[in-house]
Amino acid sequence: MKAFHEVRSYDSDFMVWHSSYENIGFLAHWHKEIELIYVRSGSCPLNITDQTFVAHAGDLAVCESGMIHYSDSQGLDNSLDFIIFDTSILGPLFQNPGFASPLVTHDELVRCGLSGQLETLIDTVSRELSDKAPFYQEVVTSSIQTFWALLKRSHPRADAGQLPDDRRARTLSGLHDLLSYIDTHYADNISLEYAAGRMNFSPSHFSKTFKKLMGTNFVTYLNMVRVERAAYELRHSTKKFTDVALSCGFNNIRTFNRAFKEITGCTPSEFLMLPDPDLYKRTYYNRRSEEKEYVKDDSLTLVKNFQ
Repeated sequence: MKAFHEVRSYDSDFMVWHSSYENIGFLAHWHKEIELIYVRSGSCPLNITDQTFVAHAGDLAVCESGMIHYSDSQGLDNSLDFIIFDTSILGPLFQNPGFASPLVTHDELVRCGLSGQLETLIDTVSRELSDKAPFYQEVVTSSIQTFWALLKRSHPRADAGQLPDDRRARTLSGLHDLLSYIDTHYADNISLEYAAGRMNFSPSHFSKTFKKLMGTNFVTYLNMVRVERAAYELRHSTKKFTDVALSCGFNNIRTFNRAFKEITGCTPSEFLMLPDPDLYKRTYYNRRSEEKEYVKDDSLTLVKNFQ
């Protein structure tokens, strides 16, 4: 389930990635790498862990390792640059606590002399990863380390003393474990109460926390995982619809058909008539709007808006 715990593929063992997009949103996911999101133009609503904000042109959003993040940019135009890199790139510069806020505004970047540094970083990483000239890995590494060090110098960092029980970290860890459990046990009877119990939350508190961090409610997420698996089985097995439904955690064919249509936009029968054999990978992305499509040959978390 790469769409949720994203495991990115790189061209080599040098784990740094850059790309630019227009009118992009991305679905709730997390990864071990650090992600920098620079807004070149327009606006980008973001939710990173438990903080929700809108980043505007010239702003930088920093998604640190393990943080769940998503953006629904429906109705908004934007141009974004993404740099994603493994924490090992930072060497000793990678340490906790992290930043107090994931948003670094344009005004703050200018005030700290980092606006030009950020533009240079993006240009350098993009060029070096493309050209792969001798010592490009060293050039990229030193560029990222320099910018990160300057950012740590100027952007406020969290005070570990303010989080004596480390509740945020424990919540994220518990949610990561729950998502991994769902990926493996999606066919089981996983109730909201059971999921809440795994995180030691009451059902009501769990529902609020899950929706805030994931951008969707628990039942929809669970059905999304099940439908994606069901779509794969429909394409790659000769099972009857009822057998697929039961093997993927649905109690009956009516519930299966309703969830499948809600998430993919078509019935199981219509799905099998579609020409794209890999469409099952796109089920979550089609759920929100028919005017969005999966961005091909790239991260499974990216969605392109046509509005």
